[in-house]
Amino acid sequence: MAEEILMPRLSDTMTEGVVATWNKRVGDAVKAGDVLAEIETDKATMELESYKSGTLLHIGTQNGGKLQVNDLLAVIGDAGEDISAILAKHSGGAPVVAAPVESAAVETPVVAAAPAPTATAATLDLSTMEEVVLMPRLSDTMTEGVIAGWNKQIGDTVKKGEVLADIETDKATMELESYKDGILLYQGANAGEKIQVNDLLCIIGSATTDVAAIVAASKGGGTTAAPSAPVAVATSAPAATVAPAPAQAPAAQAVVNDGRIFASPLAKKIASEKGIDLKYVKGTAENGRIIKSDLEAYIATAGSAPQAAAPVAEAPKAAATTVASVPAGVVSFDEVPVSQMRKVIARRLGESLFTAPHFFLTMSIDMDAAVAARTKINENAKVKISFNDLVLKATALSLKQHPKINSSWLGDKIRYNHHVNIGVAVAVEDGLLVPVVRFADGLSLSQIAVQVKDYAQKAKDKKLQPSDWEGSTFTISNLGMFGIDQFTAIINPPDACILAVGGISQVPVVKNGAVVPGNIMKVTLSCDHRVVDGAMGAAFLQTLKSYLEEPLKMLV
Repeated sequence: MAEEILMPRLSDTMTEGVVATWNKRVGDAVKAGDVLAEIETDKATMELESYKSGTLLHIGTQNGGKLQVNDLLAVIGDAGEDISAILAKHSGGAPVVAAPVESAAVETPVVAAAPAPTATAATLDLSTMEEVVLMPRLSDTMTEGVIAGWNKQIGDTVKKGEVLADIETDKATMELESYKDGILLYQGANAGEKIQVNDLLCIIGSATTDVAAIVAASKGGGTTAAPSAPVAVATSAPAATVAPAPAQAPAAQAVVNDGRIFASPLAKKIASEKGIDLKYVKGTAENGRIIKSDLEAYIATAGSAPQAAAPVAEAPKAAATTVASVPAGVVSFDEVPVSQMRKVIARRLGESLFTAPHFFLTMSIDMDAAVAARTKINENAKVKISFNDLVLKATALSLKQHPKINSSWLGDKIRYNHHVNIGVAVAVEDGLLVPVVRFADGLSLSQIAVQVKDYAQKAKDKKLQPSDWEGSTFTISNLGMFGIDQFTAIINPPDACILAVGGISQVPVVKNGAVVPGNIMKVTLSCDHRVVDGAMGAAFLQTLKSYLEEPLKMLV
């Protein structure tokens, strides 16, 4: 008996899924446990396994198409079985004669693409077209992406798994791999330009693909405006990539990378700025991936190639110096486009500050015992412990005792979290990232230190993944290392609180009736008054103070 497979909910926030690729075609035999398809959710791309055996009789959408959770994804049954009743149930009573056409489109994609020229732009659904690649949502807060650079140009042959482009999101620069084979026929934007999530990113197909009709459909207009779009990109996109060519390494050097080149986004950016051809650079990371240190080593030994590129790379700095030396009384300024990261910081923290009623509680903590304990721990520790690590550990233990601080405002309900996931604000060039130390209350000081250092380096190298910054229940922002004594921080939603940590200052304090020098650190707790009241926040800070003033309590 035929059985329907609905689009599953693969993450707690998922409302729809995109079929990245089908591993089975209509008519194929399927066994329980076989991977039917790869589904792209709002968090990751995941494999969907079949839970029954039979023949794949129907698919709900083609590669690149999206379905809402609980929409009909596939039907598995016996070969030749009548599934019209299932299709009718999920089509809202619409005629089911369209089912064979859809199956045929999957089995013979060339036939499916043929009707496109005769269809109007209004009748084409981009999400169901196999040739179309839409801008994916690469982070939970992403609304648009910037093309940092195209790795393939129009006319290039593309294979599944090859990197199409580097996409700059609000959190990091990430590589976008192709999930199909074909020819790159169209690019939706040039390097440096932005595209909204689910807008047309590119078209990968065959020589018979009607690019004009697809582009017209993406613009929501008639087919008369479509022919100019591919032409504009075809002539302008290569122009941006031709300029660096003369600055490539000399042919006398040995080529060490033949074919696909694996390199971090930062390494690619440096190579582009310095005019270095990455095929001459040996990578030392996993799978021969080229990283920043590899380029630094190459520049130190490559000789004439980097030197030839140096005047080009230094040109912007010279211009900046000229601007800086403008005579007094002359109006002068620079305008820089807002980065994706800065846009999201502005939007989310603006919403937090003007939506959540903030109040602030400040407490001074005697850090004499913490200073002594840290010195003693680091005498023989393989991993050096920072004051930030001590604060994080003390905060995690305090949150276990005060679960109302470790909570989230969800509109019509409040979530009190039993787990402690602490976000650690890390300053990067374009703004701020908040990687999450998970289950921090159960980690040792050395484990916390390793994780925080690793996340900080990843953040600066733009290597953080969405899973690294999602799921915080509380956030710490520490500006003490920058000489800040005290400050207030804006709550990182959906957390109910954030702790702002200042530096340790030596000030006169009274102990046992005498004025002596003491190490004092001020912390400020920002609270969402919809969730946390003043007494709750004060009790939490008292517990935090007790741990930091007697650090041995954290070790028992």
